[in-house]
Amino acid sequence: MTFFFNGGSETVFPGEDRVLVASPKVATYDLQPEMSAREVCEKCVERIESGAYDVIILNFANCDMVGHTGVFSAAVKAVETVDECVGKVVNATLKMGGIAMITADHGNAEQMEQSDGSPMTAHTTNLVPFILCGAGSELRKGGKLADIAPTILDVMGLQCPPEMTGTTLIIK
Repeated sequence: MTFFFNGGSETVFPGEDRVLVASPKVATYDLQPEMSAREVCEKCVERIESGAYDVIILNFANCDMVGHTGVFSAAVKAVETVDECVGKVVNATLKMGGIAMITADHGNAEQMEQSDGSPMTAHTTNLVPFILCGAGSELRKGGKLADIAPTILDVMGLQCPPEMTGTTLIIK
């Protein structure tokens, strides 16, 4: 996640902390669809409650990784686990007066079966949501992935560089 958010760089930037939680050692993630989500959640909530961070970028990989297995019941468990964890992270964020943004760059677990009935194990091209919690702001319709970074910068009160082609999703 950090690699992509940092523009394809493995460099740890000044002021950046990275917390990596190992994935479970299983042959396929349908065998443990919860993966390490609860530990990721716990570590994130601790950092939110510390008040030491202006921004926390978090990735729950469950829905993607379990979705690739094509096992519907496991994908349901993955989604339930992520739902539980996202709720805890958002609640902690709001309690601290913060803003939470929830999105993805592709789908997977929302479509587990192809039209012929066989398992769907690839990423989908379905639209993904962008949810803003705690800002009291309204989002415009019709956004795209290129609008996410400008929206994050807007929430942080930072200018969007001219290299970014997207625009904030927040209605002014």
